[in-house]
Amino acid sequence: MPKKSAGLLMYRIRDGVLEVLLVHPGGPFWTRKDAGGWFVPKGEVAPGEDDAAAAIREFTEETGLKPHGPYLTLGAVRHKSGKMVTAWAFEGDCDPSTLVSNTFSMEWPPHSGKQREFPEIDRAAFFSVKLAQQKMHPAEFEFVSRLDSVRSDCGAPRAKPERASRTA
Repeated sequence: MPKKSAGLLMYRIRDGVLEVLLVHPGGPFWTRKDAGGWFVPKGEVAPGEDDAAAAIREFTEETGLKPHGPYLTLGAVRHKSGKMVTAWAFEGDCDPSTLVSNTFSMEWPPHSGKQREFPEIDRAAFFSVKLAQQKMHPAEFEFVSRLDSVRSDCGAPRAKPERASRTA
């Protein structure tokens, strides 16, 4: 049976531009990966656990922040690996440089017998829709597209192109 994960996508509006908070996995396998290496804060749903409760728990563990509703359902996407990811969005703001992630241990270097501890998330940042498309894992960018679409259906303007002088 494929793995099942759940997550929360925090968003904000800055100067009329939709920005989403994405996280970059910690550990040695992701160190040099940028394009395609940013994700919605998420994690595995435990057997019998409610998906929404798992999303809130995982967001808190990975960012150190307590999320708050209302939550907007973004549905589910499937990674090429078969993993199903369900997500919700909520409006919020924070300084991504202050976020604190939980940690995990693994043998590193491989076959060394030495256990090292790494942050589950080594950094976080807000990105415009355009930049998120370049940075995110392709399957999960669908959540950003859905958020942008739902916001425009509610009368909010769709994400506009970012000004050249603005950085994410």
